[in-house]
Amino acid sequence: MDRQIVKPSILPGFMELTPNDQILFNKMLDTIRKNYEKFGFLPIDTPVIEKSEVLLAKGGGDTEKQIYRFTKGDSDLSLRFDLTVPLARYVAQHFSDLTFPFRRYHIGKVYRGERNQKGRFREFYQCDIDIIGNEKLDIINDAEIPSVIYYTFKDLGFESFTIKINNRKILSGFFEWIHIEDSAEVLRTIDKMDKIGLNGVSNELSKIGLNEETIDKIMTFTQIKGTNDEILSNLKEMSIENDVFNEGLEELACVVKYVKYFGVPEENLVIDLTIARGLDYYTGTVYETFLNEYPDIGSICSGGRYDNLAEYYTKQKLPGVGICIGLTRLFHQLREANIIESKWNSLTEVLVIPMEDCMEYGIKVGNQLRNEDIHTQIYLEEGKMGKKFNYADKLGIPYVIIIGADEVKNEKITLKNMKTGDQTMLDIDEAINILKKYSQIY
Repeated sequence: MDRQIVKPSILPGFMELTPNDQILFNKMLDTIRKNYEKFGFLPIDTPVIEKSEVLLAKGGGDTEKQIYRFTKGDSDLSLRFDLTVPLARYVAQHFSDLTFPFRRYHIGKVYRGERNQKGRFREFYQCDIDIIGNEKLDIINDAEIPSVIYYTFKDLGFESFTIKINNRKILSGFFEWIHIEDSAEVLRTIDKMDKIGLNGVSNELSKIGLNEETIDKIMTFTQIKGTNDEILSNLKEMSIENDVFNEGLEELACVVKYVKYFGVPEENLVIDLTIARGLDYYTGTVYETFLNEYPDIGSICSGGRYDNLAEYYTKQKLPGVGICIGLTRLFHQLREANIIESKWNSLTEVLVIPMEDCMEYGIKVGNQLRNEDIHTQIYLEEGKMGKKFNYADKLGIPYVIIIGADEVKNEKITLKNMKTGDQTMLDIDEAINILKKYSQIY
């Protein structure tokens, strides 16, 4: 009886890469991790599956509709949909074991039942950092976060990008001052400015019941432009008598002042009063980051300040500030736009090719190279030399070591540069020096 062949396929909204793209993806991920650790953030990981009662403690909203939820026996389980809610649970659960301010990074997969469309993923990597305080957290922490963003994206190879910054209290206080009752809905609408434009926002504000005069005030306010100092000066000169507004203005001025000391140039940090971050747990500073030459990609890194991270899990007040890079979506968009490309088909730096009856010495040489941290592969298959060189060429392996009877007899190796075609018989130590120099350059 013939075995039935199942067509190999994956579910829509899940990303799977070829090895050369996976190498590029991993290098981006490693660069992000390296920068997070450079700033003193500690790694954590949490289970992909959480208790539904924990993930849905807040309840309501679109998130609950998108969650992957299932039962196993008597357990009601859900896949984590972000890394922030698990962080809240984690900090509350391990509170007595943590040192505050607690600086953590978390890089992991999250799951959302998004509507299937190009560029939207149901399984994707998030790269988060957060600084959590016990009862209080100094506003200067909000100024350090843009420097993490700045140095991370510089290290990823991006030169022209803008970190847009605002403070939710400025918007909330202004809305109070012009007598808007439902500021949360207005904030969510303002946050769409980059996607739907001025007219789109005006129309949506009208639909939620605001009159023309109020809409004009909002639009005029959010379009205040200039240098950061000019915008702060204009906001101060408005003499708005609202405590929330003035607190937000004071915080924003402090953050902008200290960002300079963290080494972020002003051209990379811009106050934008339309940045609101629609998620309702943000209470102060908010950030969105954009590539200047590719605005259609949208925000590539976002986050902000929140007053009480774990209010659903503990009575401790745990304020925090953080950002998230959605790496899967970012990688997909950058590859689609040909902004990044993979230079590697392999991570191997040298391929050892033992000839007939030379395998033992070839394996010994391979071990020596790996002990020197040189990425080494030994070709173990039989075949003609042309086929073996072609294998190295297809994978872009820069060097080949040939092991024949003469090499075994003299305890040497023949090193071939696959780019130039030059080959020389050398002592193993000489070959190691050449390969290490190559490794340091590339």
